[in-house]
Amino acid sequence: MYDYLITLFINFYRIHSKIISVRLFKCNSSMSNSIFSLIIVFSFIHSSLSFGQNGPNYTERLFYTSADSLRALKNWNIKETSIDATLYKIGPGENIFISISGIEEITHNLFVNSENWLYIPKVGGINLSGLTLAQAKDKIRLVLEKNFKNVDIYISLGALKKIKVFLVGDVQKPVAAVLESNAKLIDLFLVSEGLNSTSSFRNIRVKDLNGDVKYYDFLTFLRYGDRANNPLLNDGDVVFVDKADKIVTISGAVKFPGTYELVEGENIADLLKLAGGFYYNARLDSIELVRFDEDGKTQKSTYYTANEILQKKPQLKLKDHVIIRTLSDYFVDRFIYIKGWVKYPGLYKIEEGKTKLSHVIYSAGGFKENASIKDAYLFRTTGEIDVDPEFERLKLIPRSDMSDDEYDYLKARSRERKGKVVVDFEELFLKNNLKEDIILRRGDTISVPEAKSYVTLLGQVVNPGKVVYDPNYSVEDYIRIAGGFGWRAIEGDVRVIKSNTGEWVEDEDVESIDPGDTIWIPENPPGPKFWEVFTTTLQVLGQIAAVIAATVAVIVATR
Repeated sequence: MYDYLITLFINFYRIHSKIISVRLFKCNSSMSNSIFSLIIVFSFIHSSLSFGQNGPNYTERLFYTSADSLRALKNWNIKETSIDATLYKIGPGENIFISISGIEEITHNLFVNSENWLYIPKVGGINLSGLTLAQAKDKIRLVLEKNFKNVDIYISLGALKKIKVFLVGDVQKPVAAVLESNAKLIDLFLVSEGLNSTSSFRNIRVKDLNGDVKYYDFLTFLRYGDRANNPLLNDGDVVFVDKADKIVTISGAVKFPGTYELVEGENIADLLKLAGGFYYNARLDSIELVRFDEDGKTQKSTYYTANEILQKKPQLKLKDHVIIRTLSDYFVDRFIYIKGWVKYPGLYKIEEGKTKLSHVIYSAGGFKENASIKDAYLFRTTGEIDVDPEFERLKLIPRSDMSDDEYDYLKARSRERKGKVVVDFEELFLKNNLKEDIILRRGDTISVPEAKSYVTLLGQVVNPGKVVYDPNYSVEDYIRIAGGFGWRAIEGDVRVIKSNTGEWVEDEDVESIDPGDTIWIPENPPGPKFWEVFTTTLQVLGQIAAVIAATVAVIVATR
């Protein structure tokens, strides 16, 4: 239904585009922009649905989307590109420089005429039709050596001529481009409007003036710099970009997984090479080829080893999918990390399922003298991430829309330390309770903080801040040392936030204050300002007066 609506909209737009364009001039600019934006969005969605997931999707295809940057390179200086004399073809308008050095030097700056002849004064004409630069140099040298004896001959290409080449097919905009004669395929793309999302990068067809056709895999140039697939263009060449209608997919343990255009005659070994080859952890004994039957509906699997693929080179067909799986538990790092107040923090190797917490702490040299063992904790990153739908829901709604239970749950979840494993370090290392000696897993992090020798006071005290810890002090003692309650303090609602758990406890329920704890004294909100009370009172009195006046008027009218 959705596809039908999009198609209907686009067909309507195509049929009535002239009417729309005329009537848009009668609309204001914001309306025009809105309509055009809607057309663009629907066109993009339609393009994505019609091609999107079924087309090639490798990274190099971003080349076609960079139209703005391509247009910025239109004045790119192609002269800086070197010339391969064995490939560069001589053509009309070519500038040839000749130096003949003997008793005296004779120089010529000559041009090839429209019939591909080069005329050398006092020597005659030389036909250079169909020759490369290297062949033309050899032919000119032979002629000159017959006319001049015991001389040094130097022949080079002078200023580059201009050539016209054509870009057609599945491109943003067909173009007849005038380039310098050393331009290559990528140069033509750089001065064009770019390729389409549906363009085939691997089946670029170049047809010369003689009608000879050659095919190039432009992706291999973009990915590996294969210069053979970025050919030198010649005057009159027509570059045709086909649509990517035949595809194959390779996924799993290769360097460049993705969906690629299928090239005629390509086999699995070719596709593996294009995809960068196997990863180090690829499973090479059972590479799966998933292929459709002739009916185009049923899929079947065939399995190969890597050696069979290299030797037999199984041919690829339309919509084939090659899957390379990974070896399990292969080159898996098994490290944990200890940070904080131990003698030798850092990475430590463990044996999965065997190494315990105490072993690693002892390997790290044990705790430093000022380490806070009770505040040490173990953080675990491996395993499935536990997503709490209720917590995610509560984060999106305001406090006023929550019940008290929901708000309490949100606060508790917000204070939770994700990944923290419940381990009592004091029980294990000070009381030798081996039940707390858990087995470690790779990726675990052990954190041992420095012992805190203070208690923090926040809120409505005269001098908030840190007070040196004393095991004999109570909550009242710490508040007294901090200067006592502030003038807006709610003295009956003092809270203690425990450093090791983050739990909020009322002061009368606190058994003891520990180093690192925080004492919080809430503030009593100030009353309304005088002016606010005054203006509100005036408004209320005005409304009352209006009601009284209206009542009196009704009574008088009824008499």
